[in-house]
Amino acid sequence: MTSSKIFVILFFALVFAACSSDEKDGANLPSASGRTGDMFIIIDSIQRKGPLGDALNSIFNAEMAGLPRDESIFHVNWIDPRKLNFVLKQRRNLIFAVSLDQSSSGATYIKNLFTEESVEKIKSDSAFFVRTVPNVFAKGQEVMYLFGNTQEQLIKNINKNSKQLVDHFNNTEKERLTKSLLKAGQVKGVSDFLRKNFECDIKAPFGYKLADKNGEFLWMRQINPKDDKDIFIARKPYRSQDQFRADSLISFRDQICKKYLFEDPAMTDSYLMTETTIPFLQVSTTPITFNGHYAVEMRGLWRTNNKSMGGPFVGYALVDEAKGIFYYIEGFTFSPGKTQREIMRELEAILFTFRVSSELSKTGS
Repeated sequence: MTSSKIFVILFFALVFAACSSDEKDGANLPSASGRTGDMFIIIDSIQRKGPLGDALNSIFNAEMAGLPRDESIFHVNWIDPRKLNFVLKQRRNLIFAVSLDQSSSGATYIKNLFTEESVEKIKSDSAFFVRTVPNVFAKGQEVMYLFGNTQEQLIKNINKNSKQLVDHFNNTEKERLTKSLLKAGQVKGVSDFLRKNFECDIKAPFGYKLADKNGEFLWMRQINPKDDKDIFIARKPYRSQDQFRADSLISFRDQICKKYLFEDPAMTDSYLMTETTIPFLQVSTTPITFNGHYAVEMRGLWRTNNKSMGGPFVGYALVDEAKGIFYYIEGFTFSPGKTQREIMRELEAILFTFRVSSELSKTGS
């Protein structure tokens, strides 16, 4: 079940006093503030220091996979409800967490956001523990309410649905990033080439440049003073499900990198490859749903064969069944000494604009 479906299912029958129709559509509200990846969790200080706080911390402060250094999925800020001022209410990602069996002043503050009907629903349905509402205090904001009749019940539901909870905010951040990245327009020529020659499309934000293209490979990049962001698309005929195996994906990736991606285009003896020699930083592959298609996500590290450069990458393998084409699309960065979580989130957002032939009529030019 996708993260969006779980929240639709759990949406019914709960009404919060803080949410009006104007707030839901963002009318007359200030714009949400804060950095990408920031998370503000509003929770009573007693529950923050106990098992509920531990459960939330283990989920939203977990290490982001595929990075060379420890970086959490979100930058978590803990807020006592009594200190929730006007400025903090406008942050882009808020989580209110409380269980009804708590009577402290902080917990009471949060419980007072619920109507009597909401409280009765929480008491009577042990599986009902979450609701998300956009634009509660600010436009472009996402607010999640986590609740339970008892703390034990709430923790159980949080742990059981941890992936969906994280995916919800990850997807929200990607949607925001996509809008922001494409606001200035797109790179000319990329869509036309892909539609004509690859029978697919991707939205290339302004600022990226087309670095290379041919019948099986397209590469675009953005070189900044502090980082180098790269996206490439590779394709080949689809033969069997075996092409989704980890060893097959790594082999295909290394084949493409050795052929087209070099430390210096004038020195083709120094090429990119998948890093597979570090025991505690192995390449991971995970089956996912990618824009409605079965896909395998691959995360790990890359380096040059002479070990002079390296960094993280994230890739997606999927098939255009109508055309019999196997695609591998990837984003990678070279940004030594810098935090890389948000760079990778940006690359993911761009990759998720990728569309196969059957979807081209839906996306336009």
